[in-house]
Amino acid sequence: MRFMTAMQIDAPGRPLRRVQRPVPTPGRNELLIRVSACGVCRTDLHVLDGEIAASYPIIPGHEIVGEVLEVGAEVEGFSPGQRVGVPWLGHSCGVCPYCLSDRENLCDHPEFTGATRDGGYATHVVADAHFCFAPPSRFSDVEAAPLLCAGLIGWRALRMAGDGRRIGLYGFGAAAHILAQIVAWQGREVYAFTKEGDEGGQQFARSLGCRWAGGSTDLPPEKLDAAIIFAPVGSLVPAALKAVRKGGKVVCAGIHMSDIPGFPYADLWGERQIVSVANLTRDDGLSFFDVAEQAPIRTVTETFALEEANIALERLRSGRLTGAAVLIPGR
Repeated sequence: MRFMTAMQIDAPGRPLRRVQRPVPTPGRNELLIRVSACGVCRTDLHVLDGEIAASYPIIPGHEIVGEVLEVGAEVEGFSPGQRVGVPWLGHSCGVCPYCLSDRENLCDHPEFTGATRDGGYATHVVADAHFCFAPPSRFSDVEAAPLLCAGLIGWRALRMAGDGRRIGLYGFGAAAHILAQIVAWQGREVYAFTKEGDEGGQQFARSLGCRWAGGSTDLPPEKLDAAIIFAPVGSLVPAALKAVRKGGKVVCAGIHMSDIPGFPYADLWGERQIVSVANLTRDDGLSFFDVAEQAPIRTVTETFALEEANIALERLRSGRLTGAAVLIPGR
């Protein structure tokens, strides 16, 4: 029997623990993947803290890049030796009204990588082939890992934000630093909102093409057509409403957010909208990687050994990362 190494969450609120498990066998529609890199996402913190539904014990991680080792009997389009990426949405039922209308991101019976099915904080992972993608070859494994969630969710949020010219990004972490480059490449204006007094983060945002960068409660020099909120802070919603024009949109892109405080109806009036982003569709993945192939995106990363997962998560929690953290099994 072959064994793999993994970092496991035994229960909410407890640190990850290094474990040895048998290497899983892929089902008929699945791939067995040797993990070469796995990004560390804020959603992993929500799983660790018990803030979103998860099945414990669980191996977290849903920004996975690796090599296909085995393919299930009914898998088409993948073969051993191929590089693949595995995102947050790990499986959909295929029969509910949402799946049948190409809105599998809203599936009634989904599975999520690193939350309800084991993820990529490990040397091996099994993934549903229907939700695996081929990252552009110009990205190394480490560079590609953040694209699998930070990039994908940012892209879905931007699609929901619409075609406005002025886009605000609240919370300038892994997702925003990728999305800012795409928006700038599209010829639009990017406005970055960071933690108050984070001059380093604001300088980083400007270096990636942002026209303006300020604190999270600052008002931009121009009214925004849309604002995308990545930080899990509900109080940013009223702040963003004040920053968008009439007819503008506030997109809440996180899977978890603290409660949104009350605000005057006048801040919403003028046909402003508040919408949320839920997961991703296969079309999001295909269209995003097509754009990633063309746009001059560079992902800024800091790497950690698999056994350093707790350190990487704490660095993320405390805001002491520039860009994205990536775990490398076998480092």
